[in-house]
Amino acid sequence: MRPSRPRLLLNLTSRIHRVSHPTASTRRALTSVSPAARMPRLNPLSQTAIDRLRNYTPPPTSYEQVPLSRRAAVLVLLYADRTGELRVVLTMRAKTLSSYAGQAALPGGRADTLSETPFQTARREAHEEIGLPQTDSEFPRPFRVEHLCELPANLARTELVVRPCVALLHSYDETTGENADPEVSLIPRLDAREVAAVFTASFRDFLRMKQDTDSEWYRGAWTEWHESRWRMHQFFVPVRPEEVVKPRPETQERKQVLGQLENLEKAASAGVARYRVWGMTARIMVDVARVAYALEPEFEHNSHFGDEAMISRLRLMGRLSAVRRKGDQLTSEDMKLAAKLS
Repeated sequence: MRPSRPRLLLNLTSRIHRVSHPTASTRRALTSVSPAARMPRLNPLSQTAIDRLRNYTPPPTSYEQVPLSRRAAVLVLLYADRTGELRVVLTMRAKTLSSYAGQAALPGGRADTLSETPFQTARREAHEEIGLPQTDSEFPRPFRVEHLCELPANLARTELVVRPCVALLHSYDETTGENADPEVSLIPRLDAREVAAVFTASFRDFLRMKQDTDSEWYRGAWTEWHESRWRMHQFFVPVRPEEVVKPRPETQERKQVLGQLENLEKAASAGVARYRVWGMTARIMVDVARVAYALEPEFEHNSHFGDEAMISRLRLMGRLSAVRRKGDQLTSEDMKLAAKLS
């Protein structure tokens, strides 16, 4: 998207228990590390979910057929918490903080070159937005990122074709026994120009209504989009201020962002703020969770994944051309015409 300045990787090594060639005595020492410093492996449910994602093969995509100016990708980065449950990394866009509860997003953005794969785009953008290293060699041990799969492309109202790329942040080395807590040892570096905050949410909860335990968690309604009924999901993720990664107040812009975040936190009840995940981001999270857990959500939803069919129809209409004009946005008339094509 933009030239990125050289960045210093976070100094994470001091927080990680590292062993290059563990001896028998070292392996015994590993078992005595405090529970707070050690991370378990994926629990059985999470391991099965990761296996399903790893084995998932998406249908053919139109992503490679659209011009560079229309290509974008997002990173669905999963990791295991201290109980082995999966969580997902999300960001809060600075420019949306004035809206109700702000607007959450997955790390990602537009492709830079035609040769850049969706996963490379997602990794590069995640590096620019939250400081996630782009290659495994840049991670402190035992962290590494595994590309699990990609889901069918989604169509944004701005006529961008968005490819979701799912990845797992490994924090446990099966060979050496090294492990670490991502929430302690892998704090992302923020880019205040695009990201106001980094937070996480329970991955499996994107299939739940949680009416009995958290009545504020989910709201949904049917609306018209793509000339068909489309389920609008809204998830209100409970986040404690101390769990949110925020930009440093080095510039006036960052100070304004921090002030807006503080206003959200002051309005929180019982010390818990709510960050809204909705629109395309919510739909992607629901679809990835459906694949991972082989379950349908507890709420009503669209049965198909992504918008590949509609993207193909819009290409036939010439709507996804190489020249992107300011204010490009799909209208109901566009969608009606596209729906008539076969």
